[in-house]
Amino acid sequence: MKLKVGDKVVVKAGSDKGKVGKIIKTLRSENKVIVEGVHIVKKHQKPTGQTSGGILEIEAPIDASNVMIVDPKTKKGTRIAHTTDKNGKKVRISTKSKEVLD
Repeated sequence: MKLKVGDKVVVKAGSDKGKVGKIIKTLRSENKVIVEGVHIVKKHQKPTGQTSGGILEIEAPIDASNVMIVDPKTKKGTRIAHTTDKNGKKVRISTKSKEVLD
């Protein structure tokens, strides 16, 4: 998986198609990501000693193949490539604009 926590991504498939958000968590073993504000589901929670119960709205995981990283230059979805910089360190770059991704 070429995506990291904190990457800005655009959803390219599903009911939330076109939404943009940051990756909160990656689930590498399942090849899924949790994106802020995308795929909101309702969870029924019983009250415990510390918290009151109720219906919570949380972000559910979506498949990593349904998101693309946002190109910093064009602000559209792009693929990711790897290359080495001047110091010999491996970095991720955008395939559209050849900009280095943080």
